[in-house]
Amino acid sequence: MLRQYELVEKVRAYDPDANEDMLNRAYVFSMKAHGTQVRASGDPYFSHPIEVAGILTDLKLDDETIVTAILHDTIEDTVATHEQIEKLFGASVARLVDGVTKLSKIEAQSENERAAENLRKFLLALSDDIRVLLVKLADRLHNMRTLHHVKSEDKRRRIAKETMDIYAPLAERIGMYEIMNEMQTLAFKQLEPDAYSSIARRLSQLHAAGGDLVNRIGLGLQLHLADHGLEAEVMGREKHPYSIWKKMAERHISFEQLSDVMAFRVIVDQVDDCYRALGLIQQRWPMVPGRFKDFISTPKRNGYRSLHTSVIHDSKMRIEIQIRTREMHLQAERGLAAHWAYKEGKPAAEVKVPWISDLVEILDHAESPEELLEHTRMAMYQDRIFAFTPKGELIQLPKGATPVDFAYAVHTDLGDQTVGAKVNSRVVPLRTLLENGDQVEILASAAQNPQPSWLRFVATGKARAGVRRFVRHKERDEMILLGRKIYDELVDRLPAPVAPEAVTRAIKKLKVESRDELMVAIAKRRFSDEALMEALMPGSTGGDIAPRPPAQQTAISIKGLTAGVAYTLAVCCHPIPGDRIVGLRREDESIEVHAIGCDTLANGTDADWLDLAWGDGSDGGTARLSVIVRDVPGALGAVAAMLGTKGANIVNLNLVHRDGSFHTFHLDVEVHDLAHLHTIMAALRDTDGVSKVERL
Repeated sequence: MLRQYELVEKVRAYDPDANEDMLNRAYVFSMKAHGTQVRASGDPYFSHPIEVAGILTDLKLDDETIVTAILHDTIEDTVATHEQIEKLFGASVARLVDGVTKLSKIEAQSENERAAENLRKFLLALSDDIRVLLVKLADRLHNMRTLHHVKSEDKRRRIAKETMDIYAPLAERIGMYEIMNEMQTLAFKQLEPDAYSSIARRLSQLHAAGGDLVNRIGLGLQLHLADHGLEAEVMGREKHPYSIWKKMAERHISFEQLSDVMAFRVIVDQVDDCYRALGLIQQRWPMVPGRFKDFISTPKRNGYRSLHTSVIHDSKMRIEIQIRTREMHLQAERGLAAHWAYKEGKPAAEVKVPWISDLVEILDHAESPEELLEHTRMAMYQDRIFAFTPKGELIQLPKGATPVDFAYAVHTDLGDQTVGAKVNSRVVPLRTLLENGDQVEILASAAQNPQPSWLRFVATGKARAGVRRFVRHKERDEMILLGRKIYDELVDRLPAPVAPEAVTRAIKKLKVESRDELMVAIAKRRFSDEALMEALMPGSTGGDIAPRPPAQQTAISIKGLTAGVAYTLAVCCHPIPGDRIVGLRREDESIEVHAIGCDTLANGTDADWLDLAWGDGSDGGTARLSVIVRDVPGALGAVAAMLGTKGANIVNLNLVHRDGSFHTFHLDVEVHDLAHLHTIMAALRDTDGVSKVERL
């Protein structure tokens, strides 16, 4: 474990202006906070955050990141609080520590590829500051280095699989190949111990048989380039066991058939030297066809640049060669972290390097490392959010998604039965916009159905399709029911009973496919009532089809029909249960329900009138009131309080007029029925500050 002075010296070696006092205080604070806690290895627990900080000093990260690493487990595993961290180390460090804590609390769902990929995206999306992600990767790397101390084999395998599925690909995604390779090797050792041992043994045998073959080949490459006037540093290594095992599995070949188990890196000073070195190498040794890649002219999406080629060496074995500049090599080994490294005494902000355009946004002209870091934000997946089920499953949704979208993403049946939602244990409206990291619990009931109003706020295609599918089926069922009621009323007006065969003839004559389709056509007025009566009983209307049918003899109940599906309540008069109502029936539209005294009816309309009645036990509607209140403190509050005591809910309120000492408001109020509304209006008239109340 790094001692306090050793850690500070490592940071000051590459950043002379680092806040030494903050580093010292963080070291002491972490040691005291973790106290007597111990790890599985038996070492004091605070050794872990110190070693994580040590990994990040090798990447030459700024002092705030190092302090974050030292403190990253304090909020989660000790009595330390966010407020305490902020007070002692500043808001920036507290924010970073809080970010790492959030990532640590994630219950990784890596049982399948989709869930693992979702979690990787979530980590990127939640890591508002890239330094949070770097600390988390260093934390996982040190945990993998000490994984062998964990006694439970199942736990070791679970952690190793999580690392292989999530953290190693994440390190690759941001270009940190050195960390990725070490994570993969350590995880492979746990997940496939026999394969790891076999490959390690073969590599040892190869090394023993060939002596110092890697160094000899590397020296030969370096001398060949030097003989032609090109100074280069050549580094050789045997490939990692996991990389070898993966190629063997993908190509279905044995270790003996795997020819390129050695890889060499040629490091030069300038980009031009990369292509010159490539030419010199391929002139000397034959290139393996199809194995050349130019990632300098076309970098990888994570910013990686290098030339790759494979040649057949003098020893008749294939070797892989990567050619790059020193700057490219730093980027390849450290990825995003390379941009925080100090180079020749200059901060990274002054070093012009290519950036990862679809991963981060960076200020090109930052005046200091602090400004550079402050404005570095993860840009990938900005158009998506990630929310959790109560069991920890990760659900990916577009920005603007609501709990209804979440419910349909989990399962269509859950979406159909949604009645409410809790976000982070708090009940919220269904139209609430979800945010990254929200835990969503859907409240469901088998008696619930999708509501047409959901279409106004859902964001996903699946949710829209689910609601529309229900509305279509519900509308058809209700139109059949409504059509049968109208049909029965029309049949009662015929001079004689209708024979069953007459219905069959009418269906054919009116060109509909079935009895149900006939009822839908009646409800939607696809033909006139007189045309139906003539089809059922020719001559029953006397041959003259009047423009408007005579008044219905009985009112048609709308009990059991859904507002917004089979009928709509007119917004001009806001009918409620208890009002006498009339339906306006137009072709291919739902029935529009009006109160009998509505001005729309008085002004005339070309629609057919349909006498309607509320079904038994009909309950609930929205009435619009005009309330004039005096301009005195508390008057509007008294109105709202009175409505609450009477069990009414205000769904909309508009100030429509100011007249000296009086204000006129229009209130849309949910009530049970007409009697309930009359009670409310009487109580409002008796309320202090209210001058006049009338229904609109």
